Amino acid sequence: MPGRHRHRARRFSLPAWLPGLVLGFAAGVLVTWALFPRATAAQVIPTGGPAASPAPYYTAPPTSTTAPTASPEPAKAASEHPWYLTLVNFETPIDPELEVPLSTLEGNIQRFDSRAISALEDMLAAMEAEGLSPAVCSGYRTRETQEALYARQVDFWLSMGYSQADAEAEACLMVARPDTSEHQLGLAADIVAASYQVLDASQENTPEQQWLLAHCQEYGFILRYPSGKTDRTGVSYEPWHYRYVGKAAAEAIMSQGLCLEEYLESLEN
Repeated sequence: MPGRHRHRARRFSLPAWLPGLVLGFAAGVLVTWALFPRATAAQVIPTGGPAASPAPYYTAPPTSTTAPTASPEPAKAASEHPWYLTLVNFETPIDPELEVPLSTLEGNIQRFDSRAISALEDMLAAMEAEGLSPAVCSGYRTRETQEALYARQVDFWLSMGYSQADAEAEACLMVARPDTSEHQLGLAADIVAASYQVLDASQENTPEQQWLLAHCQEYGFILRYPSGKTDRTGVSYEPWHYRYVGKAAAEAIMSQGLCLEEYLESLEN
């Protein structure tokens, strides 16, 4: 119509770098989701059963210069210590013939050693009675589950550009190699706050973890991988990983600030 001007639509061309940025971001999101899935309130990191194999949802593991690089030696002879003091670490693999008596936690899919499960349930009940909300996100693991979790951590570090050897060294700080994990003993439980279901150092700030640090020994448990003990345990600080060792050992270990390796050595000296 006269007096009006037609405006041509402007054509915009995307910068050459933008598609690559978008694709890179999307790939990063997918990798993060695959490696570190978040658990729901109803079911926290179901890694205990053979049908469940997602890796624990760790935040990006910290790089450490202290890592056991040697493969575990063949299984050693049975320890003279009672069953609840059995040592399993990167130097002392689990006895391949060990048969763990298992029971399922009440209200949970996780399994635990039948001889110690009542102590774990009593500890959780005491926490709940004080208004806390603990969640056991991992108990007993089969070798196959442990192997899958470890492999996933190795793949993560390989994707970050690490060599195979360095990737394995970093991975075992967060997830033990198969046959060197206490979870295969059935005496270890990863316990988190239901309100903060993330396995990182900030877990220590939750009321649930503060209660556990103060009272776990009363039920025969210890914080298995305390801060500052990586040189002895071979595992980074894990404020969520608790191990049953019996009340006498637990009280000695927690009161003296020891790790299990140090305590067992003191018994031999």
